[in-house]
Amino acid sequence: MNNQGMPQPREATDPLANIWAEATPFPSIASARVMPTGPVSSAAVVPGSLLPAGDVMWRTEELLAQGLSKRRISEHLLAGVLVRVRTGIMARGSYWNALSDGDRGRARLVAYSKRTLPATADGLTFSHTSAARLHRLYLWRADQLIHVTIPYHAARGSHAADVRAHSAHILDSDRIEVGGLPVTSLDRTVLDCARMLSYRQALILLDHGLRSGADRHWLESECTRLAGVRGVAGLRRALAFADPLSESPGESLTRDVIARLTFPAPVLQFPVQTARGTYRFDFAWPELRAALEFDGKSKYFDYKPTAQVIYEEREREKLLTEQGWRILRIGWKDLFDERGMKVRLLRLLRG
Repeated sequence: MNNQGMPQPREATDPLANIWAEATPFPSIASARVMPTGPVSSAAVVPGSLLPAGDVMWRTEELLAQGLSKRRISEHLLAGVLVRVRTGIMARGSYWNALSDGDRGRARLVAYSKRTLPATADGLTFSHTSAARLHRLYLWRADQLIHVTIPYHAARGSHAADVRAHSAHILDSDRIEVGGLPVTSLDRTVLDCARMLSYRQALILLDHGLRSGADRHWLESECTRLAGVRGVAGLRRALAFADPLSESPGESLTRDVIARLTFPAPVLQFPVQTARGTYRFDFAWPELRAALEFDGKSKYFDYKPTAQVIYEEREREKLLTEQGWRILRIGWKDLFDERGMKVRLLRLLRG
């Protein structure tokens, strides 16, 4: 339940901006080359650590070129001053430890590209769930592999164990750059991901993708064009139910549970006027004066102190119950107890 009169949270600062803005820019695929390295001036070295100032991620040869010995690099790794992100790529420990899980996933893609892109001109493009991470789309229980699409068949063993190479030709219109990295477009990313994910995983991603600007008509036309191709039937089913008004993975899964239990479809983000402003229910059955709220952890912890948010939530609920609304609150664990959910929803809707 959101207060439309409340100030909206500011755009979160991208923790990867330091890599993309301060580190040496990645070359385009067309002009890929090995990055030149050379001696660094004493002003560009952090006293005591000998790590180049400003940057947060390096190839091993870059650190060696800056004057660090292999022994000193090993000492920094043991002390946590450096963190090995993947073979041959290290990050500043203080930077890495401050990243969220999602930002670490994106940083691992940057680490992969830091070694791969300067040495290849084969049209490699981040795709599938890796592209979804770079587009910051919601993923639920997705794999942690690095997915890339290349315009030729990859020989077995030609990529690292955590890399999944897909062979396909990507049109220029389906390929963009995100932070200097080659990535499939939003529409192509949603299409590729939804074909490989389970129904509920795909629904979460499609809800968020549509809210982020993915073209539903284009996706529907692709379902028709690719009829019979593996994964398209699941994509078509999830797309038919997808709704950009779902604002979180929890809300997407809640809609799915309500539908599977064959309850009437609720109105999403339903506005209600009160003496203190307009509020929105996550789900509402207006004719029954019944509403359901999904209380995910982020709702309470993202932008305000916990006590303040809980107090404001309870004050809003008092105003709404005074208007005759019955409100059911659920959390993540309730989504996996369908018998319990059915009982609670029956009580809510029957009054």
